[in-house]
Amino acid sequence: MRLIVLTPEKEIYKGEVKSIQVPGTNGGFEILNNHAPIVAALGSGRIRIVDILGANKSFTIKKGFVEVLKNEVSLLVQGVEE
Repeated sequence: MRLIVLTPEKEIYKGEVKSIQVPGTNGGFEILNNHAPIVAALGSGRIRIVDILGANKSFTIKKGFVEVLKNEVSLLVQGVEE
């Protein structure tokens, strides 16, 4: 699935991934291939990405939103600390 992570200032990440763990406002959850369509608010916390090659990447976000639709995942966040 394709992931894009955006802040108001710049694009943080764009690429093919196997999974994404995000900090929802009511607790963390994981997004995998063929996830149901969803729009959810995110709290501040850690994002964990496993890319298509199995490499891990993580960073801390300030709150934002996630949208999943047809294996396209968009994270719109207020800020990022790598």
